[in-house]
Amino acid sequence: MPRYLITHPKGQAGDDILIEDPHLTLTIQGDWAILSDRIGPCLALPAHAGATITRIDEPEE
Repeated sequence: MPRYLITHPKGQAGDDILIEDPHLTLTIQGDWAILSDRIGPCLALPAHAGATITRIDEPEE
């Protein structure tokens, strides 16, 4: 199950967030990173916010 770790630059308001949902997909549309599930968008981050999104996959056995 993929997980997404969202981190914000130091000095900006915002906690690091770990999102664990097997139905989420990450797409880039213009200057926006958008996490969506089967119903629609759940979270959108603008590029100028400086946040990073890292996909974390579980190791294969």
